[in-house]
Amino acid sequence: MLHIFNRYVSAKSLLLIIVETLIIGMSLLCAVKLRFWNDSAEMASYLGWPDFAVQIAIVILVCQACFYYNDLYDLSATRTAAESVLRIEESIGAATLLLGLFYFLVPSLLLSRGVLLIGMVLVAGLIIVSRKAFDKAWQLTAPLHTVIILGTGRMATDLARELTRRGDLSMKLEGFIATPSAEKSTSLFGFPVLGSTAELEKIADECRVSRIIVALEDRRGTLPTRELVTLRVKGIRVDDASTALSALTGRISLDAVRPSWVVFSDGFYRSRWNEVLKRVLDLTVAIAAFLISLPILILVWAAVRLDSKGPAIYRQVRVGRMGTCFEVWKFRSMRVDAEEHAGAQWAVENDPRITRVGRILRKYRLDELPQFINVIRGEMSFVGPRPERPEFVQELRKHIAYYDERHSVRPGITGWAQVRYRYGSTVEDSARKLEYDLFYLKNMSILFDCAILFDTVRVVLFGFGSR
Repeated sequence: MLHIFNRYVSAKSLLLIIVETLIIGMSLLCAVKLRFWNDSAEMASYLGWPDFAVQIAIVILVCQACFYYNDLYDLSATRTAAESVLRIEESIGAATLLLGLFYFLVPSLLLSRGVLLIGMVLVAGLIIVSRKAFDKAWQLTAPLHTVIILGTGRMATDLARELTRRGDLSMKLEGFIATPSAEKSTSLFGFPVLGSTAELEKIADECRVSRIIVALEDRRGTLPTRELVTLRVKGIRVDDASTALSALTGRISLDAVRPSWVVFSDGFYRSRWNEVLKRVLDLTVAIAAFLISLPILILVWAAVRLDSKGPAIYRQVRVGRMGTCFEVWKFRSMRVDAEEHAGAQWAVENDPRITRVGRILRKYRLDELPQFINVIRGEMSFVGPRPERPEFVQELRKHIAYYDERHSVRPGITGWAQVRYRYGSTVEDSARKLEYDLFYLKNMSILFDCAILFDTVRVVLFGFGSR
């Protein structure tokens, strides 16, 4: 189990990516040898450095992107063998089509049709076989981390739920440790209550525990400090439940987090150089993206005008950095009179106010394209919390703790909450989105932004995510 952007990431997934990268490269090398087996001179010419290395790198990147977007590296999902094979075949087919389009646009990097087809057949076959062998080898050799949870309250059950959901992390939940004041019970969430805090050292030795997660709602007079110190010195890792939940889920739970955890935990760091670099990248990419997408902007503008009466682009007041209001630019996706009678309202799924073209624009995020202008003007960033309307902000800050903290950075066209959480239109949904926004604020970096943009491509292509 590894940490990337302060999230628990399956070592199995990362190792699988490395193995399959090697398989793709070796498959292409074998494809060249099969294609030119009787012509050694042609083979030597074809394998010339660095051209062939660049061609292999392009094929690997496209194949791995297709595997990722088709959830082949989401090992926490339960799939049948037939479904896994189908997803692999779909990914290889999509990669072949994308490579064909790429070679049409950049013919100088063309991999011959014979080599490409032979290579893709080899990749598909070897990936299917190797995944089965990899699973067997992992089951036999992978280290298993034994975990016990100190506590039996709601936080402890939430933690147990997330641990059992993430079977790809090789973390085995052994059970719970109860405090003396806790209600007596023999099991919780399908796992045994192993004993009380007085027996913590004995239980840890008997179960060969490698990690203890402290999930106590109130630690005053109940935290077994001496026992935890002894076990920590012995090499057993001791984690706080808020940190563990954050790493498991990619969000900071408002129910579990304490103000002291926010104050003293790592993260929430703002490097001046990071902010300058983020702004330079935003400005450069926004200008380039605006120019490249200009034909699409024109087509969408025409479609909106033809579909319903009213302007194609509208501006709406949103709350930005440090609570400053600005006007966000969007393609109009609702009727002009959408808020004429009731005023500002939450948008909901299958909202009757949305036009026919607007429904398509919202699903694939095309209504957001004019926001390149907001990024160029410095009112928004590419990645950050989504800006909300002042009317909603006034309501939400009354009901949700830490809500105003999301205004400490520029809002974004896309963000961690948008790619991780579904469409939301209630206070509860806004609270859950805030949990993802807080996680982003804690772990902000250029690399994290790049990862979010990479996930955003899947949202745009397949219409996933929230609004």
